[in-house]
Amino acid sequence: MDHYLIDIDFPEEPDDDFISLIPDQRARINQLMHEGIVTSYSLSMDRSKLWTTVIAENEKEVGQILSTFPLIHYMVYSIHKLAFHNSAQYTIPPISLN
Repeated sequence: MDHYLIDIDFPEEPDDDFISLIPDQRARINQLMHEGIVTSYSLSMDRSKLWTTVIAENEKEVGQILSTFPLIHYMVYSIHKLAFHNSAQYTIPPISLN
């Protein structure tokens, strides 16, 4: 399995249909993160750019994953295979019984 970075552009002027799909998009991303497929998901402050990293066998599988995004029809994206992807994990500190 390899890591891929997807660089996504959104429309400058999102319409009502786009806005209505945001909750479904967030739910899908949360599901994929829970499954360990999406490892990061970042949106620019102006909401015109999105970056996400996924774990997949190949670019075809990345495309299949992206096709499940509710906002896919609004996305212009490029896929970049990564040599590696490091990220800090938020964890609960170990519990001390003392």
